[in-house]
Amino acid sequence: MRQPILSVLFLCLWGLNVGIAQKTTLVNPILSGFYPDPSIVQVDKDYYLINSTFSYFPGIPVFHSKDLKNWKQIGNVIDRPSQMDFMGERLTRGLFAPAISYHKGTYYVTCTDIDHDGNFVVTAKNPAGPWSNPVRIPQVRGIDPSLYFDDNDKAYILYNSDAPDNKPQYSGHRTIRMYEFDYQNLKVVGEEKQLVNGGVDISKKPVWIEGPHILKRNNWYYLYAAEGGTSVNHSEVVFRSKSVWGPYVPYEHNPILTQKGLPEDRKDPVTSAGHAQFVEGPDGKTYSIFLAVRPYEGDFYNTGRETFMLR
Repeated sequence: MRQPILSVLFLCLWGLNVGIAQKTTLVNPILSGFYPDPSIVQVDKDYYLINSTFSYFPGIPVFHSKDLKNWKQIGNVIDRPSQMDFMGERLTRGLFAPAISYHKGTYYVTCTDIDHDGNFVVTAKNPAGPWSNPVRIPQVRGIDPSLYFDDNDKAYILYNSDAPDNKPQYSGHRTIRMYEFDYQNLKVVGEEKQLVNGGVDISKKPVWIEGPHILKRNNWYYLYAAEGGTSVNHSEVVFRSKSVWGPYVPYEHNPILTQKGLPEDRKDPVTSAGHAQFVEGPDGKTYSIFLAVRPYEGDFYNTGRETFMLR
């Protein structure tokens, strides 16, 4: 399938010096094929990117790049049956939405084994491996956990979870919640706190707020996450707060990334864009990696969800 040139306006986080990014043209996808739910981390001049693999083995490929354009697989996070066994799981189950982070010489990957082990964390000194055996985090109930390391040497784990009191107001009603995280002993600390209920505007019954990350810039904490489900209504939305614990206020021009609402008859369509993570490029500009799909003949796909990138 031909690679489309994806050219859009990508809204910057509000509160910065620039309101709307200049028009940028990039050749997408940057990873073609079965590469959903991307997560990325920058360590010095190196970039490492991982993806979901569900019940396929080995699990969670690790890619390396110097320029965000050329990627080479250097290993897998789950590469030993002693780490995790997917036997008996459906191919669409297994590992959901891993997230990679780095702090003080150690790489961390958090992830969800949806049917068996629940949420867990693995560590490595070298992103190529070997990675540790999974350490389960049973208090984290939900999916899509990610770690945020604050500049005061504290860590936090945030994730998609149940509706308040396990009483959803509608189908797809979820929350974003967070614990402080002891990154040395790999366990949660203190009490769980709810950061987002439902999504940007709960009166509109937003569904599947998930894949959360936190970014700190200019003394603001930006919490950004996917909303709308992973099909054609997929999007990325953002909130901000002066405290890592909130309250988080939604951006008035959400969503900041989506392909929903575009003409269905457009040439070389790209749909279902969302599940994004931000990273600073070699040029000092902020980029987003995210999943999207390239459908043909209606709603058919021969490559599934792929990894894209935009300013």
